[in-house]
Amino acid sequence: MPDSLVIIPTYNEKENIEKMIRKVFSLSVPFHVLIVDDGSPDGTAAIVKKLMNEFTGKLFIEERNGKQGLGTAYIHGFNWGLARAYEYIFEMDADFSHNPEDLIRLREACMKGADVAVGSRYTKGGKVENWPANRVLMSKYASLYVQMILWVNIHDTTAGFKCYRRRVLEAIDFSKIKFTGYAFQIEMKYTASQLGFKIVEVPITFKDRTEGVSKMSMGIFKEAFWGVLQMKFKKIEKRKKI
Repeated sequence: MPDSLVIIPTYNEKENIEKMIRKVFSLSVPFHVLIVDDGSPDGTAAIVKKLMNEFTGKLFIEERNGKQGLGTAYIHGFNWGLARAYEYIFEMDADFSHNPEDLIRLREACMKGADVAVGSRYTKGGKVENWPANRVLMSKYASLYVQMILWVNIHDTTAGFKCYRRRVLEAIDFSKIKFTGYAFQIEMKYTASQLGFKIVEVPITFKDRTEGVSKMSMGIFKEAFWGVLQMKFKKIEKRKKI
């Protein structure tokens, strides 16, 4: 059984999901893929279920009722992966803004000593393509704000393309993770950092989606702004083993 699981949350990704799944399974390193679908009305889940007949034993789906938030989708996937024997567990978007080829580089970073490997737009060598200048600036300033408030040495604090070593997710108490959008990505990195895990940034090229509709909203940015202030005073402890 492969040691790597890629978790891809979906909501209305029918234009992208089959191409993404086929691309991941074409890579030189074997990955399993878990789709966490929040009741997509466009038939995303039906496409995945059809592909499961072709990719038996390595493509899986968990269906949830309605949009429950990115953070809860990933936590659902983390728990699913931890219940199985995966050593490396990934977060990745379905829309090709994250290049599936970079899964291999993130995995290699963890194999070489990182506990969390972050696909970073803003570390040396990273870049963004096809985003309007105002959105790039907003994203960069958001990461700078997080660095200043939380004192974390991570350039791309809102990045959603990551590889976790199993031991990191085993140590995090998911019941204490409170946010669902950009703030979720910040909270997970901050928690891992506070627990003493080594976080390494791997430069990537982030490309804006070309198909489907962005899930970004002003509410997500507001959650991140206020959430960072709440995190500053949060007490973080390792999950107690049962």
